[in-house]
Amino acid sequence: MPAGRQLIRGYGDGGFRIDQTLHVGCVVVFAEETLGWPVAADPADLTVDHFDLLDGRVTAGDILLVGCGPVFMLPPKGLKGALKDRFGVILEWMDTGAACRTFNVLLTEERRVVGALFAV
Repeated sequence: MPAGRQLIRGYGDGGFRIDQTLHVGCVVVFAEETLGWPVAADPADLTVDHFDLLDGRVTAGDILLVGCGPVFMLPPKGLKGALKDRFGVILEWMDTGAACRTFNVLLTEERRVVGALFAV
């Protein structure tokens, strides 16, 4: 795997350990960059506008993993289609733990993946 990849090494206590850096709060993880995600909304209230920081950083067909917190809940109605229409991404919605594990597997496989993760 190329150097600089953002492997998720741990999560919990309100943050994430991505490679050697501790990130407090919600994050968006790209292959080579992790950004704080200033989302105050409940996952059930997310809209496409909460994903503005994807603009210019994703391409059609990228997989967007949303980790919605400690337990699975259904995504907001219409979000999958809105994200596909605006950014061309494929939404995969799961709990945060599953999203972290899936992100690492896809990243290791050199797939185009982004993780939008609610802290637990």
